[in-house]
Amino acid sequence: MPAKSPLPHISGYAHLEPLPDPPRNYDMQQLDSLLTAGGTLQAHFANRSDVLISGEGYLRRHAANESERLAPDLVIAFGVNPDAIIARNGYVISEVGKPPDFVLEVASKSTGTRDYTVKRIGYAGYGVREYWRFDRTGGLFHDAPLAGDALVDGEYEPLAITRDPAGRLWGYSAILGLELWWDDGELRFRDPVSGEFLLNAREWDLARLDAEEYAETQRTARLAAEYRADAAESRIAEMEAELRRMRGNA
Repeated sequence: MPAKSPLPHISGYAHLEPLPDPPRNYDMQQLDSLLTAGGTLQAHFANRSDVLISGEGYLRRHAANESERLAPDLVIAFGVNPDAIIARNGYVISEVGKPPDFVLEVASKSTGTRDYTVKRIGYAGYGVREYWRFDRTGGLFHDAPLAGDALVDGEYEPLAITRDPAGRLWGYSAILGLELWWDDGELRFRDPVSGEFLLNAREWDLARLDAEEYAETQRTARLAAEYRADAAESRIAEMEAELRRMRGNA
């Protein structure tokens, strides 16, 4: 995980006029991948207050330059004031003081080609340190199911993508300290240290239900044990009383 950095002081930044919303035309599967990825990473970095994980806003060098039209699907930046950037409704490099560290684009039929051509060049020009692309279709909309680039001397160099025996693809993000996986059309993140995949929102819900069921099972077992103990004590008391009665009648 990247080292924690102090929050920058951006005087009045959160009170600036929000940027306009970019035009959006997500399909349902694209939106599902983005929401799942964003939610998974939000949970992973939840203990840090200086991490922006967001999307749906313009990325610009200067706010007033309306010719800058790139709008990342998912942008991640460390050592920033996320509340101020979200209030601005966009990522303005001149105001934040640095480019985003990581950008992800999820393929769609209408924007797929643009993701690995125009946007790849654009994000390199902005200084985005890593640029990743995910295509749930396996490469129908992008030039590959999963691809990542790292910025080297102002230009992108492709990151290694490995295919495992099951046909799944993965690559390592040094920025996130995580592996990104293409797993049967699903985008997953894995901790290379533990070897465990990060839980997505659905899995968190299932885990929570399992924990609640386990707690209820434990509670039921405890109550049953207490009932058996009480019953045993009551039976012993009855037997002792009966024994005293019999001795008194002897």
